[in-house]
Amino acid sequence: MFFKKIDERIKITFLVMLILFIFIILRVFYIQVFDYKKLNEYASDLWSRDLPIEANRGLILDRNGVVLADNLTTTSLVLIPNQIKEKEKATEELSKILNVSYDEMQKHVYKKTSIERVHPEGRRLSYDIAEKISNLKLEGVYLVKEAKRYYPYGNLLSHSLGYVGIDNQGLSGLELEYDKYLTGKSGAIKYFSDAKGNKLNVSDVYVEPQDGMNLYLTIDINIQKSIERELDNIVDMFSPDMALAIVMNPKTGEILGMGSRPDYNPNTYQKYSQDVLSRNLPVWSSYEPGSTFKIITMATSVEEKIIDIENDHFYDSGSVNVDGSVLKCWKAGGHGDQTFLQVLQNSCNPGFVKLGQMLGKERLFSYIKKFGFGEKTGVDLNGEGQGILFPLEKVGNVELSTTAFGQGVSVTPIQQVTAVSAVVNGGYLYKPYIVKSIAEKETNSIIQETSKTLVRKVISSETSAIMRHALESVVAKGGGKAAYIEGYRIGGKTGTAQKVKDGRYMVGNYIMSFMSIVPSNDPEAVFYLAIDNPKNTALLSSYTTTPIARRVLLDIIDALDIKEQKEGMEKDLEWTDKIMYQVPNVIGKSVKEAKKLLSNFTIEYTGTGETVISQSPDANTKLEDRGTVRLLLE
Repeated sequence: MFFKKIDERIKITFLVMLILFIFIILRVFYIQVFDYKKLNEYASDLWSRDLPIEANRGLILDRNGVVLADNLTTTSLVLIPNQIKEKEKATEELSKILNVSYDEMQKHVYKKTSIERVHPEGRRLSYDIAEKISNLKLEGVYLVKEAKRYYPYGNLLSHSLGYVGIDNQGLSGLELEYDKYLTGKSGAIKYFSDAKGNKLNVSDVYVEPQDGMNLYLTIDINIQKSIERELDNIVDMFSPDMALAIVMNPKTGEILGMGSRPDYNPNTYQKYSQDVLSRNLPVWSSYEPGSTFKIITMATSVEEKIIDIENDHFYDSGSVNVDGSVLKCWKAGGHGDQTFLQVLQNSCNPGFVKLGQMLGKERLFSYIKKFGFGEKTGVDLNGEGQGILFPLEKVGNVELSTTAFGQGVSVTPIQQVTAVSAVVNGGYLYKPYIVKSIAEKETNSIIQETSKTLVRKVISSETSAIMRHALESVVAKGGGKAAYIEGYRIGGKTGTAQKVKDGRYMVGNYIMSFMSIVPSNDPEAVFYLAIDNPKNTALLSSYTTTPIARRVLLDIIDALDIKEQKEGMEKDLEWTDKIMYQVPNVIGKSVKEAKKLLSNFTIEYTGTGETVISQSPDANTKLEDRGTVRLLLE
């Protein structure tokens, strides 16, 4: 009986052990056959080490595909301390090549880590230094590819583009605002080593980096170059505290050009102070606009039908008394009797005081807000300012009067350009923007595209048409004559604003500005130029900003392929202006007849005949008095 029980126990134990054995066999089989891949990955992760390969940032391009922010391929030094057999030699040689102290390099070489970057001395190495390191042929010393941001046009558009740090992350401007799109996904060379860092006899694995996405801007490089050139000229001529310019498509809100001074070179941003780096003046700065703001007051007055600008009159005595405050016109003795169109042409402050009083504070400030003042425009650039408006409850007669002609209100340049665009484009306030689209780098397929965004309708198309005509008259017959371009319809308004410091107006310190549109009958561009405290010049925008603006307008006309028009207003000539004559058609005329018709011009002949068969320039072209007309005779 006793032995029988022992026998049963043995059988049970044997059976249990058999089952366990079978289970172990099956488990091993499952692991080797079905779980092999996962376990191999676990093992690979333990053995593998990554030598990083940095991805390129996406390019930033203008609207026509011109590259504004590019990448240069550089190399950087990476150490794998456990693989370095000749540590003393590595320390000594690398310290010499990189101009680093022996002690400092020793810390890198002997560091207890799997991978060690030598930062910053070993980052973005020049070709010569990289070659010297490569020639050492030291185990555990590697050179890996890195991308360095490069701005081929230097300072051009610097505040808007921004810059990147040493690790290729966006730190400012569009580089920061769109960093998640521009940043690529880094790759690596995976090598395999044991716990002591010794390289295993396993093939390296290459993980390809994925470049960032490309950013296409609304900027036109030709317009931008024109702006940059003239801003540099302004600095050379007038030594201003600052200068800025914006060009916008009023039909869409697209920014075609933008710049300011002081500026910086993003390739060497480390050399500049934070004050220069962080201030994108066209969207950040806020100041009293001066007479360019009269465009808003006049548009509001026309929209509310309180005046007929062609037929209603105002008498300017030279000043007006508002609750004991004397508000003067720039012209001593005043302009006398004027239409309200002439009030705008002459930039007559008392006339705009009258308009402000006729409108009342509720209506005027309501339209000011409708035009977007007192709030951010929402432009896709960081650091935008908001401007300052009087709280309505604190607006008295004096505040109402000064606001009407652009004093006592603080606005940003981007607000002004956006508002004037609404005045001349039919009355539509659009959100400004500078990024046109985002596209994948390899396929160039668009993944995100910006379209025009209507904020609100502010004025009627009829009012807008009247204002376009009025602004053209300012350039043809008023204070903007220096911007007149023969054959092209230019509208504009000058501005001279006294600066405020510590609540008081500064003596002899002004911001000169000019707001312009082209062509005035169907605007394709609104251009704003402002110069803060220009030196060595007459304190009048008509002598300072307006002639400069004319040169930029000529470049805008060329860049946008704006056609000549014959329907524009004739310029009222001043004594300094050269007389222009229209060239008649003399083809088919005799030499004698041609001489009579061309008496105001200098004639050059080609050929020996008596009949004109060709002429240059063509008929109806305007030339200065005694300009040259070339005739071909037969």
